[in-house]
This record gives sequence, structure tokens and C-alpha cells, in this order.
Amino acid sequence: MRPDDANVAGNVHGGTILKMIEEAGAIISTRHCNSQNGERCVAALARVERTDFLSPMCIGEVAHVSAEITYTSKHSVEVQVNVMSENILTGTKKLTNKATLWYVPLSLKNVDKVLEVPPVVYSRQEQEEEGRKRYEAQKLERMETKWRNGDIVQPVPNPEPNTVSYSQSSLIHLVGPSDCTLHGFVHGGVTMKLMDEVAGIVAARHCKTNIVTASVDAINFHDKIRKGCVITISGRMTFTSNKSMEIEVLVDADPVVDNSQKRYRAASAFFTYVSLSQEGKSLPVPQLVPETEDEKKRFEEGKGRYLQMKAKRQGQAEPQP
Repeated sequence: MRPDDANVAGNVHGGTILKMIEEAGAIISTRHCNSQNGERCVAALARVERTDFLSPMCIGEVAHVSAEITYTSKHSVEVQVNVMSENILTGTKKLTNKATLWYVPLSLKNVDKVLEVPPVVYSRQEQEEEGRKRYEAQKLERMETKWRNGDIVQPVPNPEPNTVSYSQSSLIHLVGPSDCTLHGFVHGGVTMKLMDEVAGIVAARHCKTNIVTASVDAINFHDKIRKGCVITISGRMTFTSNKSMEIEVLVDADPVVDNSQKRYRAASAFFTYVSLSQEGKSLPVPQLVPETEDEKKRFEEGKGRYLQMKAKRQGQAEPQP
């Protein structure tokens, strides 16, 4: 990893790692979907499950990204991606990231047509059953996120510190050829990197310290983004615990060269950040002050997600009998 991959704290930018994860997932899923005779296709990212940043990756280390197909449904592929960092001077390796991604195969002749996925061979029957449960769970969660699609982030003049309005941020980006696949649609990894940048700005504005990505809750890709679109990536604080911040990020696409299509919600996600001292130690986070009823509602929803994940981590840490 090179110096231009660094964040302010000097470690590899979380968005850069997310982009590498997506590229690995896209390669293995596209290969699998074209492994049998039939209509050629390209795998498009539909969803990223919760992704944990287990350990920072440093500039000068080598990143090893491995991907494995763990489940296939009729029209989707589940891919597990692991990221390892290697210090080539000492030979030390460590696991930095684990992620699960879902892809759908789109026909090269008609990118609005979803093709069938060749079935994967499981070594154990339990693997297929477990994969089916994960598939149904993520399908349900995707349905639940659609109600947010009309929600937008509005600027507020002269906001008070520690409020949602004080730290909320937006980034506007014109989608160019370098952002896209050969078929003119934005790489999922490009979108994730931009989302992480905006979430980082929100977190830094709120606590005014070094910040790092701790995890990403499920990223849902609601619609494709075409070359030439202007996209607006908006972020706002939704919840704070003692030492973490949850930031909701929304991506809206505006097809400025196509008058027949209106602005639409393309992606959404929740990012979790932590505040760090100059020595890299975790710091307390200023508590968010929700003002409106919508902000208070989002705060309680974020608190529920935080407590649910905390209970899950504690359950995994307990020794098995």
C-alpha cells in the first residue's frame, strides 16, 4: 500500500480497502456466472453485509485479498472476502477485514436482464441450508430499507455543535469513464469509497479528532448508476455510544443528460466510526443531541442496532461448552 492510500491518521483509507474487497468479489462472481455455456454476463454488486475492520493496515504493507463463493440462489451469488496485511520486512501477517457480498448476473446484451446463476457444489449439505437462511435474511433486510428511499438530508443554517445538522455533509461527484465498468455503470467499489469518505467527514466534524472506520453495516445498492450521472453522497450522524458513532450515508443519482429519468436513490448504508488520540488510542465521543422527532427516532433505531451488535459480539466471545 502506498502513501496516496493513507487517511489522515496514516493508515490505509477504509474506502480503499472496501474498493479492493468489491473488486475481488466482482471478479470471482463474474467468472462463476460465465462458467457454463449460455448468455454472457457481468456480476453487479447488489449488497454488502456488515463489514468489520478488525485491524488497521499500514502504508508499506502488502494487501492479500482472497474471495470464495459460499452460496448461490437462482439469481444471486454470495461471496466471502478476507483481507490480510503482510509486513514484508518481518513476514508478519494479520487479518484486517472480513466481508460478505451479494452479486447478481446482468446480461451483456441487456443490462436490465438478470440471468440465472450456475449452482455451486457444496462439500456439506449444511452449507446450503445455512446459505439459504442468510439469503432469506438479507432479502428481508433489503425490503425494509426501501422505505427510506424518499428521505433526504437538508442543510440547516447556523447549527449548534453536537447536533445532527452541525456535522452532516455532502459530496457531489460527476461519474466519469474511470469510475465505470466497460458497460458504463459505476463500480460498486467506487461508490463505497465515496460513501466512506463522506462518513469520515461527518465523524471528524462531530468529534474533531482522528477517526477510523470500525465497521460498515449492510450497504444496499438499490439501482445502477450510469456514466454521466451526477451523484450526491450525503451523510448524517444517527447515533453515538460512549466510544463510537453511527453515520447514515445516502447516495442519490441525477441523470442530467437524460430528461426522461428523475433523480433516484442508488445506495444507502450505515458506517460506524471511532475517535482516536494522536497515539492511536480510543477516545470518548461527544454525545449526539437529536433535535427533531425524526432525529430522535433515528437515534433510537441506531441504539437498537448498536445493542444488537454488542450482544452478538459478546455471544461470540463466550467460550463454547
